[in-house]
Amino acid sequence: MEKQQSDLERDRQYCELCGKMENLLKCGRCRSSFYCSKEHQKQHWKKHKLICKEADKGQLPKQTPPLGDDKEPDKCRDKKLSPEQTDSASSPRTTNTEAHGAGDRAGEDGSNDTATPNGQTSSSPQKLATECIVPCMNKHGICVVDNFLGAETGQGILDNVKALHKTGKFTDGQLVSQKSDSTKDIRGDKITWIEGREPGCEKIRFLMSRMDDLIRHCNGKLGNYTINGRTKAMVACYPGNGTGYVRHVDNPNGDGRCVTCIYYLNKDWSAKMGSLKRGRAKEEHGGLLRIFPEGKAQFADIEPRFDRLLLFWSDRRNPHEVQPAFATRYAITVWYFDAEERARAKEKYLTGAGEKGVKVELDKPSDPS
Repeated sequence: MEKQQSDLERDRQYCELCGKMENLLKCGRCRSSFYCSKEHQKQHWKKHKLICKEADKGQLPKQTPPLGDDKEPDKCRDKKLSPEQTDSASSPRTTNTEAHGAGDRAGEDGSNDTATPNGQTSSSPQKLATECIVPCMNKHGICVVDNFLGAETGQGILDNVKALHKTGKFTDGQLVSQKSDSTKDIRGDKITWIEGREPGCEKIRFLMSRMDDLIRHCNGKLGNYTINGRTKAMVACYPGNGTGYVRHVDNPNGDGRCVTCIYYLNKDWSAKMGSLKRGRAKEEHGGLLRIFPEGKAQFADIEPRFDRLLLFWSDRRNPHEVQPAFATRYAITVWYFDAEERARAKEKYLTGAGEKGVKVELDKPSDPS
């Protein structure tokens, strides 16, 4: 019991400001919050002092806190859970218990403690993680959450992304195992990598912290993985001129990535593609993410809808493609690392024992979704 409690406590330890899970320092007052550095603790103090245990006693001075850190994850608006549906070549839309790819998704209105037809409710990131994401991922390997952050927050993130796009910092997406003139024939997106501290990326950083909240609550329950880190956020744009990404696997070479987490930012998106006439598609936008779960005859089509969060296993269990997009298509992807596989990948990279011609990118994997 003590070991289980210790493991649970360790799962909750992360920097309140940036979400880092390693080399943490504890708040000297409340001793329940953590930070990766004194600088991050100071930056977060204005918010943290409101919940620090000593603050309740009226003993907190106005200066910055002693080194350490605590974070009570912000409570997300309660989300109604409803069955997700999936499009496939050979089966009609099905409920979550039957789907071959999409799991529970949050409801449309974001109302508090509203029962679904199944009688389910969700009132926190922890509930969303344990009642929806964990069982769905373990059963199907794919999970969809709609209305993840709400329209207002989603719009703020979209504004950050559009502003980034205008700066011209987006570059052609690259491939992990190949650098050649054929890259554009394989993927047509433009990308940039975001740490979250860059000016004008405050809303993107907030999204990353909310993703981290969910994964922390899932940690130790997703397959046999122990998640101990993640990549930067990859912000991707398909320009809308029929570009896509051919069928591929995010982590084909054991680089440590175990969960792919994608947030979509496309308002009023209609993914159904009409027939092509004079080189132009009918009004529909295309751009579906089609996943081909290993060992199953059916596939799952995921529309890149605004404020939708998608999670799936990053390895060979989920080959997938981005179908041609005929409107500007934005997405933000973060990959989470399994501790053991990541350690093996680093060792392979450092010893040069890796596959010839293939280098494991340790900081920012290059296979987007």
